[in-house]
Amino acid sequence: MKMKNKESIPSIDIQSFLTGDDKSRLQTGRLVDDICREVGFLKINNHDIDQSIIDDMWKLTTDFFSLPDKTKSQFKPSDSNNPRGYFPMQSETLTKSRGVETPPDLKEAFSTGPIKKPRTKNRSDDFFYGDNIWPSSPENFKEIWLKYYQAMEVLSLNIMSLFAVSLNLNKDYFAKFYSHHISALRALNYPSIKTEHLPNQQRAGAHTDYGSLTILLPDMNVGGLEVKRSDGSWSPIKPEKDTFIINIGDMMARWTNDRWVSTLHRVIGSDNTRAQSKRRQSIAYFQNPNYDANISCLPTCVESDDKAKYRDIKAGQYLMERFKATIN
Repeated sequence: MKMKNKESIPSIDIQSFLTGDDKSRLQTGRLVDDICREVGFLKINNHDIDQSIIDDMWKLTTDFFSLPDKTKSQFKPSDSNNPRGYFPMQSETLTKSRGVETPPDLKEAFSTGPIKKPRTKNRSDDFFYGDNIWPSSPENFKEIWLKYYQAMEVLSLNIMSLFAVSLNLNKDYFAKFYSHHISALRALNYPSIKTEHLPNQQRAGAHTDYGSLTILLPDMNVGGLEVKRSDGSWSPIKPEKDTFIINIGDMMARWTNDRWVSTLHRVIGSDNTRAQSKRRQSIAYFQNPNYDANISCLPTCVESDDKAKYRDIKAGQYLMERFKATIN
């Protein structure tokens, strides 16, 4: 499958998979396989998530990032290697996850990890299963955040069922890998910058995501998200109403033996180095498997007489190393 328009990312009606017959599920699965072989990005529509959950979460994050820096900084993690809490401007450099040095990213973020902990947890698991930080303002922060997290949790598992069928596996194949998953929810804010920024400094530097998949709620009014095509060019992804942007991460690429592509992407601002575009925000759910999940090449992604490209990895250790590499 070749994308007809380099500025378009195909949209998938998830309900055609969830409620359709076997034939429609297979058709949707084949389409997703074609897309992910060429570029690891697609859009999901007809997702059936209550609009009030989305609207409340969007307003919550807007209100939180509008608070004074002094107030937001009260919710920073005590340890910079802790992936939960508030991360101020220029505290991360995403290109460093690829071993590339650039100026820090022009963004701030607030993150939480899993909302459920496994029954047995070791101290070494605290990186992922430690306590989340909950701001006291805006009002009902925790309640609204948790509703959105739970909605993304359900949607992400449905997408993994779609992925399983796309890869010629039983639709429930991946369920065992997410019984005590370490998925994270992150709100991102890219403030308007009126001063000159540094060469090669982006709102979010070129990177790939680390886990199995990402569900992004984009800003409908401000663009900037771009993906790198196989010919080396960068193409914008235009948001669509009532649609989530989905991309696979490095772990899914490893699982599929690079049958599917974990695509480089970035968030750019203005071409004018003296002024960034107006304020932009987004909300990303990073779906990650269980901390102790063993990630090895899927049986349908390697021929019997071939070897897998990658060694087996433990999901948690891999994700921890990738996250820590980006912190300034």
